[in-house]
Amino acid sequence: MLDLESVRLFALVAEYGNLTRAAQAAGTVQPVVSQRIKSLEGVLGKRLLDRSPRLVRLTEAGAAFLDHARTLLAAHDAAIAAVDIVPSHITIGFSDHALGAHFDLTLKRVRMALPPHATMAVHLGQSADIRDRFEGGLIDLAIVRREHGAEGGEILGTDALQWRVPPGWSWSDGPLPLVLLPPPCSVRAVAIRLLEQAGIPWRETFTGGSCLALVAAVRAGLGVAPLGNIIGGGLAVVPASTGVPPLPPSQIVMLARTPNLTTSAAARALAASVRDLLA
Repeated sequence: MLDLESVRLFALVAEYGNLTRAAQAAGTVQPVVSQRIKSLEGVLGKRLLDRSPRLVRLTEAGAAFLDHARTLLAAHDAAIAAVDIVPSHITIGFSDHALGAHFDLTLKRVRMALPPHATMAVHLGQSADIRDRFEGGLIDLAIVRREHGAEGGEILGTDALQWRVPPGWSWSDGPLPLVLLPPPCSVRAVAIRLLEQAGIPWRETFTGGSCLALVAAVRAGLGVAPLGNIIGGGLAVVPASTGVPPLPPSQIVMLARTPNLTTSAAARALAASVRDLLA
């Protein structure tokens, strides 16, 4: 007989490609995950994972077992849902400057952590707005960007901010052209403050409603945007020789209100997935 919890941990390792991240998502520790999967391999008589210090890959047998494992887990969850008909709902908020367009995989992993009958709503906006919604009780879980020194929430990691520029960009005389989100964006405020402290004139050439728009504007050659690695990692950075002051790193933080097991499971999956992105 297969142990369902071991099967679920195997599916999580396959999803995250990492024993530690899978353990965080499951609310346990890496040695437990490793031992449960070894036991599962013993029952099946096949090695399911190739393990290395930095990466875990499915073996041929593991890849063949994965689809069946997911089918088994789905059938189990459906059986539970058939008798546990009390609906549950979770609302999540993402700061656009924290995750940008990279929240699809995160949402998938959170969805995997929820029971089949649970529903989920997602809000995307600026960190200040998302934090206000959380503090007002409108959001259960939130991922925001904040400056070092601020308090509250669980720090998931640090994301370096850089001045992102179009390929082959050079800065001639005149104000530095900026591509920004509108106020009250904290990244905008930090960027402008540093430029003014350095005595560098600037002008706003593009005001976007999302970081996707900022990236598009930079690629179109409209100017320079202060963006984190998660969002702007594919863009070039301002050369140090220009004298443009470096931007400080900021923290990516999870705010969580977990009154029940469903929200706790979602929070674990959310934190593990964001840590995975930051790594």
